[in-house]
Amino acid sequence: MTEDTDDILTRLPARLKEARRAKGLSLEAVANLSGVSRSMVSQIERGESSPTISTLWNLTRALQVDFAGLLEEGSVADQIEVLRRAEVPSIDNMGQNCRIRILSPPEEAGGHEVYDIQFDQDGGLNSQPHARGAQEQLTVLEGAVRVTSGSAVSELQQGDTARYAADVVHAISAKGPARVFLIVKNA
Repeated sequence: MTEDTDDILTRLPARLKEARRAKGLSLEAVANLSGVSRSMVSQIERGESSPTISTLWNLTRALQVDFAGLLEEGSVADQIEVLRRAEVPSIDNMGQNCRIRILSPPEEAGGHEVYDIQFDQDGGLNSQPHARGAQEQLTVLEGAVRVTSGSAVSELQQGDTARYAADVVHAISAKGPARVFLIVKNA
């Protein structure tokens, strides 16, 4: 083997592991997404096994990284993932007179979720209880909203932040146009 080939084989395990961690994925998640067994992913990351081109291709597609980029000199950590406004996923069929933009990565669903919610006149979002111990933190960016968590009710103005239980019935409502930044943290 040439020195270049040895260098690539030395860098590859660490690069795959960096890419997986940067995406916040477990070994199990990568295995499910790639079709490569969890034990094989682990062996490759530890440098105990050299992947076939097919296996490497499946892993890079699951991790959404450039195949050639894994082998370049630059670090996988030296990247900024950007989603342009038009690319940010949204939910328009939930709630009443509101648009929900999902700012957190898909792999965070059910864990730590981040939303940008815009309410029109008489907008509202009523939510059933999340997992036990779940909490929400809401900051009003524009307008005013009413937050209800169980039997507690609070009126919030622009710049106010509220933290409340989300493992009970809870709601956000706005009489006029408003915009909030919402973080949902499931236990």
